[in-house]
Amino acid sequence: MFIGHFAPAIAAASHKDAPSLPILFIGAQLVDWAFFGFAMIGIEHLRIVPGFTAMNPMDLYHMPWTHSLVGALGWAIGFALVLRMAGLGGRAQAIAAGVVISHWVLDLLVHAPDLTFAGSPPKWGLGLWNHPAIEMPLEVLLVLGALWWLQRKTGISPMRVGVLALILLALQAINWFGEEPVAVTTGFLLMAWLGYALATIAAWWAVRPLSAQDQLLTQ
Repeated sequence: MFIGHFAPAIAAASHKDAPSLPILFIGAQLVDWAFFGFAMIGIEHLRIVPGFTAMNPMDLYHMPWTHSLVGALGWAIGFALVLRMAGLGGRAQAIAAGVVISHWVLDLLVHAPDLTFAGSPPKWGLGLWNHPAIEMPLEVLLVLGALWWLQRKTGISPMRVGVLALILLALQAINWFGEEPVAVTTGFLLMAWLGYALATIAAWWAVRPLSAQDQLLTQ
């Protein structure tokens, strides 16, 4: 799952006490930001195994610090503490922490069994990556449904919501239909960061205050 992880962030952003959408986008993928960073320096590990699942060749065989449930809870608490230091209130912290935890829950649906409670077996995963006919429409519907909800609840410019949707769908299409990696390289790991960064920048653009010119264009 890639853009599906942003669905809880988008839905949560409709709450009046929520942090801004780009902050929630960071939270939604925080454990993956950390995982790919840890993979670069050898703390966590993955390998490319063609055909490992029907949709994804990554064997994510060692992720104790980011993709265990205890690890995800730790990242959620840490994220909330950062927001507290930045001056955000308790409700905003709780919403952001919930978005971080949602990553693990959604991964449980799609991953092959590679998620743990605290870093050691048993490993869990329901394996929807082996069922593209279910996983692909589910991921798209989660995001589009969350965007519809956000626009309905907040009145964000429909044009901007539409552009954000197109950007997210384009990133997902690259993830699904782009050339599969043949090895774990620094470039491959950095590409994951680039995808998360582009999505977050798009979220920031979608919710930034409208300029006078933008207001004319949306009328």
